[in-house]
Order: sequence, then C-alpha cells, then structure tokens
Amino acid sequence: MPSTVVHVAFAGLLGVALLGDEFDTRAILIVMGCAALLDLDTLIGIVVPGTHRAALHNVWIVLVPAALLLWDGTFRERSIAEERWGTYRRRVAWTGLAAVLFAHILFDAFFNGVNLFWPLHDRFYDLSGSLLVTDQRGLVQTFVELDAGTLAESTARGTTENTHYRTGFDPTRDEPATAVERIFPIAATGERFVLTLAGFTAVAVRIVEERRSN
Repeated sequence: MPSTVVHVAFAGLLGVALLGDEFDTRAILIVMGCAALLDLDTLIGIVVPGTHRAALHNVWIVLVPAALLLWDGTFRERSIAEERWGTYRRRVAWTGLAAVLFAHILFDAFFNGVNLFWPLHDRFYDLSGSLLVTDQRGLVQTFVELDAGTLAESTARGTTENTHYRTGFDPTRDEPATAVERIFPIAATGERFVLTLAGFTAVAVRIVEERRSN
C-alpha cells in the first residue's frame, strides 16, 4: 500500500499546483499534514479492529467540510470563513481537502481499497485496475466491474469485521504481533519512489523561491 511518505509527497505536488499566490511554508505544511493525518486510523484500528482504512479513509471526511465551505461561500451574502480567515485560509482549506481526497483516499482506493462510505455502509471497495485501448476490444477499464448492475466481488470486498490491512503498527489480526515482521514501507515501487522525489523536490523549490522573494 502507499506509505504515509508517498501520500505526503503527492499532497505536496497538489499544494504547489493549487495554492497559487497563497503559497508559503505554513500553507504547504498544512496541506501535507492533512494528507498525513488520515493514517492515524492505523492506530484507531488497533483499538477498534477493522477501522484502519475506514475511520478516516471515507468520503465523508471530505464531503462534509467541503459542503460547509461551499454553502458558506455560495449561499451566504457574507462568508463566515472569509470574514474570520480571509481568502488565504479559505484557499488553504480547499487545497487541503483536495490533498486528502486525491493524494490519500482515492490513492488508497485505487490500491488495495478503502471503506469509502463507512460508517453508513460498511464495505471495502478495491478499485485497483487499469485503463487501456486495444485493437480488438476498444477502450477497456477494469477499475469498477459490475455483475447484473451491482459491484462485482472483485471490486466490493469485505467489511470491518473480516478485513485487515497489514501495517508496521498492526501487522496481523490473528497472530501475536511479536510473531511477524513489522514493516514500515517508504516507497514500495519505483513509480512511488519517483513520485516521492518529485513531490518533495517541488515543495523545496517553491519554499526556497518564496523565501527569496520576501
């Protein structure tokens, strides 16, 4: 699974792209920190088994605050958020939510899966797959597969009662933790290593440029 380091680097790339003129060291650290916080449900999963990739890896973590920000900025004559925070913090908030959604929740959903709608619907969804074009089948995607109009078993997996994602903190559900190797991944594939390098390099360059301009 993508490590917290990879999530943070990916969030850094999004922050560099989306913060625009509001970029500064504090803003980018907030955005990257938002992406990292979701992995705290690894620790929650130790206390409440099965809630890793469920407690904080669900769409409500993004949709609820996004709906509040959208309502405040669209349907009110005077935005509470802008009155209290200004456009700077509002931009940081939206960028942080984008980082949480794309750099963490969806990134994990398309790699081994997450419990997208927990706690309202307890089911892990694994969207791992591919998108390709062939000379015989045309455009083919295997991210979401349907059986009779419903999600196939290859997409919909288990629940919090029978699904466990191994981590260095909680390597196994059925055996004593001392009996297995604790692995804390940094970048498990070459692609994720390149993404990590690109993310941290882009952030470092922007921070240096921002400090030189002040």
